[in-house]
Amino acid sequence: MHQEGPPGEVDLVQLDRDHPGFRDPVYRARRNHIARIALEHRSGQPVPDAPYTEAEHAVWSTVWQTLGPLHRAHVVSDLVDLQDRLGLQRDRIPQLSALNPRLFAASGFRMEPVAGLVAARTFLVRLGQGVFLSTQYVRHHSRPFYTPEPDVLHELIGHAASLMHPGVAAVNQAMGRAAGVATEAEVARLSRVYWYTVEFGLALEAGQLRAVGAGLLSSCGELARIHDGPELRDFDPDAMGATPYDPTDYQPWLYVAPSLDAMLNGVTRWVEEGRWRDGVAPPVTEGAGPLC
Repeated sequence: MHQEGPPGEVDLVQLDRDHPGFRDPVYRARRNHIARIALEHRSGQPVPDAPYTEAEHAVWSTVWQTLGPLHRAHVVSDLVDLQDRLGLQRDRIPQLSALNPRLFAASGFRMEPVAGLVAARTFLVRLGQGVFLSTQYVRHHSRPFYTPEPDVLHELIGHAASLMHPGVAAVNQAMGRAAGVATEAEVARLSRVYWYTVEFGLALEAGQLRAVGAGLLSSCGELARIHDGPELRDFDPDAMGATPYDPTDYQPWLYVAPSLDAMLNGVTRWVEEGRWRDGVAPPVTEGAGPLC
């Protein structure tokens, strides 16, 4: 059953009733319009631009004003440097079509649009093909520091520059190749390790705690609390693979690697050794949630 949308239009995007934009017909229309761009796109074709409004650019700028200082204080320096190399503007939302040539030249990845959340297997398998499935819509302007689902701010601020790092790109591709032959339980295990590293990983840099994961890089609240909010656990892919996660709230625990390289090498080795396979890693009793 579709939600009631603007007159004469059937909603392509269904929002929960507690979503900040649920009762905003203008926002609902924008989400439908940008979703249609993604649904009409064919993989391998040039990515069409999303026609962002000045209000949407203002949300991007507002978030960056807060995240910029937090990144300098709390994010692994290699990833901060890659943001400058990729050319993430601070006042305008970059288009995927503008970023893709630089991203592809650095790591062989490209970003392609999707209308919203996709299944964990779909998301991971495309990573194995060098494709990062990215949303293009913007969170509601009334809550610029909150989004109930991954939006283009999360995709670009969190993931895009990180994918230029050869080690991060290698981890994404290794997980994607594994997901292509994995059972449902194995996909769940892979997605959990992805969650606790690529999305919410922490690492030490010169003895200081630093953020690596895209979910931290794109969230002012999560990033600001890494030192005194979550329980910090030692890096352990086997433990991560057996630990469920909740994407709807602040993370109650995070895993800390001795360094960025140690995290990336450790995850790559974990995948290549097949420790995500049934009967090798600890048993998984719950399914995987959607990835972004």
